Parts: sequence; C-alpha cells; structure tokens
Amino acid sequence: MENNKFKLKKTDLTITVALLLGIIIVVNFFSYSIFYRLDLTDKKVYSISDASKKTVAELNDIVNIKAYFSGSLPSQLLTLRQEVEDTLEEYVAYSGSKIKLEVINPDDDEKLKTELNSKGIPELTFEVVEKDKHQLIKGYMGISINYGDKSEVIPAIKQDVSDLEYQLTTKIKKVSSGKIPIVAFLTSQGSIEIEKGLSVAREKLSELYDIQEATLSEKDPSIDDEVSTLIIAGPKEKFNDDQLKAINKFLSKGKSLLVLLDGVNIGDGLTAAANASGLETLLDKYGIKVNKDLVADPQSGMASFSQGFFSFSTPYPFWPKIIGTGFATDYAAVSGLENVVLPWVSSVTVNDELLKNVSVSKLLSTTNKSWAIADNFQILPNQTISPSTDLKKFDLAVSVNGEIKNAYPQKGENDKFQARIVVVGDSDFATDGFVNSNPDNLNLFLNLVDSISMDDALIKIRSKAAVNRPIDETKLDDTKRLTLKYFNVFGITVIVLVLGIGRYYMRRRSRFIDDF
Repeated sequence: MENNKFKLKKTDLTITVALLLGIIIVVNFFSYSIFYRLDLTDKKVYSISDASKKTVAELNDIVNIKAYFSGSLPSQLLTLRQEVEDTLEEYVAYSGSKIKLEVINPDDDEKLKTELNSKGIPELTFEVVEKDKHQLIKGYMGISINYGDKSEVIPAIKQDVSDLEYQLTTKIKKVSSGKIPIVAFLTSQGSIEIEKGLSVAREKLSELYDIQEATLSEKDPSIDDEVSTLIIAGPKEKFNDDQLKAINKFLSKGKSLLVLLDGVNIGDGLTAAANASGLETLLDKYGIKVNKDLVADPQSGMASFSQGFFSFSTPYPFWPKIIGTGFATDYAAVSGLENVVLPWVSSVTVNDELLKNVSVSKLLSTTNKSWAIADNFQILPNQTISPSTDLKKFDLAVSVNGEIKNAYPQKGENDKFQARIVVVGDSDFATDGFVNSNPDNLNLFLNLVDSISMDDALIKIRSKAAVNRPIDETKLDDTKRLTLKYFNVFGITVIVLVLGIGRYYMRRRSRFIDDF
C-alpha cells in the first residue's frame, strides 16, 4: 500500500514538473512577441513615458542609435550600463522596428575613436580604487542618434540617469522633425544677460530648440518672423511705444510670449524699488497685471546672507516656496512639479472682463497665510518681518491662451488675435544660482517654454525626475508635527519589535502543536 502511495506521489511530481516546464516554455515563447514592464513607482521613473512611446511609434523612417561603452569600464559603472541598455531596449520595443540599436566597444578601434571625437563623444577618464590604489581608466560612455543625414549625441552618460529619457526623446524628435522651433531671448531693455544669468536654462533649451537673441532697437524695433517664442526675462529699462508695438505685432502673428517680470527691482544691500520698464503697459492691455508689490509667505525657502564676517541661513518669507496645491493641477507645465522657490516675487492678477472668453490658468499660488507689501519695503532678514493682518492667497504666474485684445491695431487689422502668453511675477527663479540649487526651478522654466512652443508631452517626461517632496506645513498643526516626528524616531522600531515577537510566539506555538 505504501509502495503504491510512493508511486502515485512520484507520478504527481513528474506531472507537476512537466506542467511547470510547459508553462515556462509557453511564457518564453509569447514574451518574444509581447513586451510589457511593470513599474510600481509613483512617476514610473523606471519605464519610458507615453510621450516617448508615441514619439518612437510615429517615426517615419529608421533611427539608428549607437551606444558606445568601453569594455574596460570600472565595475561600479556596470549597473549603470545595464540600466541604460534596458532603457534603450524599451525604445526599440515600442518603436515597431523603427529604432535599430547597436552597443559598441570602441576600445581597440583607433579609427572609431577619432570618429567619435569629431562627433563630440569624448574619451572619459574614470578614477578607480582597486587594491588600495588609485588608478585612472579611460573609456567611453556616449550615445549617437542618427536619422538620415541628421545626427545628435549624448557625449557622456551621467551616473544620475533621471533625465536620460528626456535627452533621448528630445534628440529623437530633433533629428526626425522637419523644422526646429526657434526660441529667442530678448537682450535689450536691461534684460538678464544670458551668459551671466541664464546660461543653464539656455543650454537645456538648446537640446530641443534653435536658440537666438532678439534686440529691440529704438530706431527699427522688430522681431524675426522665424522666431516662434519670445522670452523677456527681467527687463529694467523703459520700453518705448514702438518697441511695445513690435511685441504686439509679433504676437498677432500667432506667436508665443513668456514674460518673467519683476514688479519690484532688488538692488545691492537688498534695497527695493518699483520697476518701471513700461512692459506692464502692454500686459495691462491684454488683461494681465504684474503688481508692484512683494509677496511674503510663511511657507518659504531658505536664504543665505552675509553680515560682516558671518554667514547665516534662515527661512525668508520673501522667497515663497510653492508646493502641493500651489501648482495648477490642470496645466501640465506645473502639475508635475514638487517644489519651486520664487525669490522676491510680485503678485499677478487678471482682468476677468477682458479675458472672459479666453482660457486663463493661474499656474502658481501661495498659501492663504500670505501677505504683500507695496511700499516701505523692509525686507532685510535681520529686521522684524511682521505679517500683515490681511492674509490671503496670491497668484504669482498666469497663462493666457486664446483670442486677446489687439493692443495696437493698425488699419485693416482685427481688434483681436490668437496668442499664447505666460507671465510670471519674478525673473530670479530662472537664473543660474537658483536653478542649480533647486532643480524644479529649472523644470518650471523649461516646462513653461515647452507649453507655449510645442505640445505638452515632453513636460511629463522632464517632471518625472522631481523627487523633493517637502511636507505642506500649512496642513500640520503642532500636535500632528510632533506625532510624525516621534513616530519616525520610535514608531518603526516598535512595529518591527512587535512583529518579531509575534512571529517568535507563532513559531513556538507551531512547534508545540507538531510535538503534540
């Protein structure tokens, strides 16, 4: 009898193993034709976005991607290499055979090394510690993207690959699209100098756009018809009527305008004075007003100041920090952001009557505990900054998209025209110093340009990398704050101990039952 039971068990085991092997074979067979990855992260940071899938699926011809990885790369970079290759394979899978991928080791090919150098993919130097010795190893980690006679490169893959997808998709778009949009920075009227203040933003924009400079001369102000988007950042000098008319004419052709306008200029020693550039005259006619005030919010960024030989950092109310509900959820350019700091920002209001039939989005807002000062600007950090009794929420940036009033109609022209305008009551947030210390500031600027220059798809890719999620302090009272604090310190330890003790007693009980 026992012998028969043993045979039955052996037969069942054989059938189970055979079925298991059959399932594995079937699954492997279908996996060649069905591609799917499950990414459980909040923003799907380990899989390419729908925008990238759509971009590669709509390619009209073959895109050749060549990834150059040296075989002698340090061991700590092997994981990075695998991650990059996995991402590239995903592009291939979603392209429907329109993307061809080659992974090449150029170490022993001197002719290829020369070719890579001419393309802009340099040989890198890596510092490696092995057997308590420092060694310098040379190698390649770059990507070339080719479409017909067009070529783009990623010269060196960074160890932080959070923006790799954005780089790949924008470069694929750039080589495969017929015409590259032109974005121009205004360089007259005391605007922020690009090389000194906006070099980071310009470099990032140049990955997708043709970047130019525009100057509104007093004698013959005009903007090149090829320009699709004009950026006016931090103007301090007066615009005359002819220059304002040139901007209006530019917009009347269906173009786009991004204005970063300070209602109050901050000078040396934190002196403050109302800005009188005259650009506000034009914006007023469109129904947008940048007020000559400074907005303060208890939810603020940390600012560093020097006093004599000492430096110190302090929460500074005149640097409002936008998080959570401060971003418009219905506008892709800001809905995916986490944390933006706007230094010395002015409030922005709209004329509902002038814009009643126009799509208006209030992009950035403070908390409802904010206040504004419009004169007697006491903004030094060592002064007592007393909140106003009139606490409320302020809008700091708006988007206007639709048919707006023609501010300077000429004979035979319509009284209205279609335009896309974004106005932010601050220009400092986009400057090099602030975007380097706060990546979401850069994302905000780039997203705003994208939102008025092309489709919103790329915005969602760039915002995926944002991971800084500060707690919204306005939603926490002192009791909740202390509860969270002590739970983080002691709560997890207590939970682990309880689970451990529970598991211990369960195992003892199980042994007792087995022995019985």
